[in-house]
Amino acid sequence: MELEKQLKITKIFETQLKGFADSLETDYSINGSKRENINKKGNNFLISGLGKEIVVYSALMRSLDSSLGNRIEKIALEVAEACGFKVSQGVEGLLSGETTNLIATLLEAYKDKGNPKKPSIDDLISIQQTVKDSVGKSKFHNSDYLLEKERDGVTYLSLLELKAGGDLDNKKARSEKEAILEQYAILVSEYAKQIANGTVDISIFFATAYNKDELDSGSENWKQGSVISFFAPDELLIGKDFWNFICDDKDGWEIITSAYKENSHFIANSLQKVIESFKN
Repeated sequence: MELEKQLKITKIFETQLKGFADSLETDYSINGSKRENINKKGNNFLISGLGKEIVVYSALMRSLDSSLGNRIEKIALEVAEACGFKVSQGVEGLLSGETTNLIATLLEAYKDKGNPKKPSIDDLISIQQTVKDSVGKSKFHNSDYLLEKERDGVTYLSLLELKAGGDLDNKKARSEKEAILEQYAILVSEYAKQIANGTVDISIFFATAYNKDELDSGSENWKQGSVISFFAPDELLIGKDFWNFICDDKDGWEIITSAYKENSHFIANSLQKVIESFKN
């Protein structure tokens, strides 16, 4: 990775993690908005019976996992921009009833364990054809990420649904696939001619910030069955694969984890201050 890009990524982590740490201290200060969450945790005798420090750790870790995941999603957006992607978080175009019916049919087939139909990127071709053959109504759809980059005269559009750990049940996994297929159809309606002449290529992905099954790994060692039931292998960007994609570099994961470790002391120090404040 070019040094300039690497320095930009490190600066993003420094700024974002310091900001996160400052918010953490403020939220759990004496008059902070979240301090009462820890005090209430002490009302659970199953936890309070283990000691004051365990009460504080228990409440903090639950909150930290969620809030830090949200911050990492924001960091990923900035990293993508620093690495040359045009980033947006919504799509607008046409969506027909015929297309939504096709999407529903595909989702039911994926869900049915007795049906041999498995998720495939070939299903996107069916959606393209249905969009072409039907008349849709104007629709705007929020997106986690829409990344755009041009290479060799082709504009590559990538729709990503990002979940920090990706641990979803069947209902949520289905909802994520439905949302991204609708976004895909809307984009197809806008770029039908360019897709036909090969100047636009649209991809969809389910992504996670880390692989909960193996630290330095991508999609190949990921075992989240519900998501795999609804997304094809080529539609997964898990952990290492996600960051390499976002950085547009094969060394992206190493740069990201290094930048995080280099600046994680901001969070560690703030956590220690919060814990110490409950000992007084």
